[in-house]
Amino acid sequence: MVKKIVVIEGDGIGPEVISSTMRVIEALSPALETMPAEMGQRSYRSSGTALPQTTLHLLEEADACLFGAITSPSEPGYDSPLLRLRRHFDLFVNIRPARQLVPGLGLVDLDVIIFRENTEGMYTGAEREEDGSIILERRVTERVCRRLVRFARDYCLGKDRKKLTCVHKANVLRRSDRMFRKIFMEEMEGSSLPGSEMLVDAAAAALISRPREVDGLVTLNLYGDILPDEAAALVGGMGFDPSANIGDEMAIFEPVHGSAPDIEGKDLANPIGALLSGAMMLRHLAMPEEASMIEEAIRLSLLDGKMTKDAGGSCGTRAFTDHVITRLPRA
Repeated sequence: MVKKIVVIEGDGIGPEVISSTMRVIEALSPALETMPAEMGQRSYRSSGTALPQTTLHLLEEADACLFGAITSPSEPGYDSPLLRLRRHFDLFVNIRPARQLVPGLGLVDLDVIIFRENTEGMYTGAEREEDGSIILERRVTERVCRRLVRFARDYCLGKDRKKLTCVHKANVLRRSDRMFRKIFMEEMEGSSLPGSEMLVDAAAAALISRPREVDGLVTLNLYGDILPDEAAALVGGMGFDPSANIGDEMAIFEPVHGSAPDIEGKDLANPIGALLSGAMMLRHLAMPEEASMIEEAIRLSLLDGKMTKDAGGSCGTRAFTDHVITRLPRA
């Protein structure tokens, strides 16, 4: 059965890295029907909306989405379309793997998957003024915590990960984080996957000082926004990091870097984060062989000494992509 994917290039370097990813995917000729759509600043300025209804309709018909990056202007009334998509499709978990792809790349030998709660926590946006103060309402619910932990546990079991660690700050946030910790312990009881816990500041340190002891981390929204960026920096930079936003009915795959308008159109963007996001998408669509081929072609290209300038190499976006395609077994 042919899978349908929506392809959203977005802003800045988004079109460049998504074009690279689609070239690599198309070289493998998977059974995919692609549907282009718009979202982000360019859409906002051309049509008055950052998330057109036509894009929403296409996503509702699709099996997955491959997305580049967006620029969020400071204009009044602008609402992040990506946050709207997370709410609309209830994309409750953000999966952020970070792995040293080849020896010597990055700062540490790290191989971690971080599962971030994607819909509540500190990012509710519910702020109010009161007596000269700004008060932010933080929401942590049992239902959301439980489904997050179950997803992370089952995902780690399916990937043969060694353990899953609950990252929290229950020593200070004695109701919300303590509830999350309690639910984690309940859901891990009786599982064949070992479970452990770690305070968020200790987890941040462990990524640097004890990277081989860190495997799977599950955490709430704010911590899960910060720790993956640290992990990405440790394995080479934001240009190397993929991600997935997963819900029951939709999944959106994107590199974690921003739109980087300062290098837009200069053939300087590192496409690896987008390429690995495309591989994650193919694996989600039950195409594990094609996903593994892309991952191996990237690894071989790096071993060949082909790197973009952010990693100390001399390749442009197109040249690096060209080399990855030559390393595909079906190319």
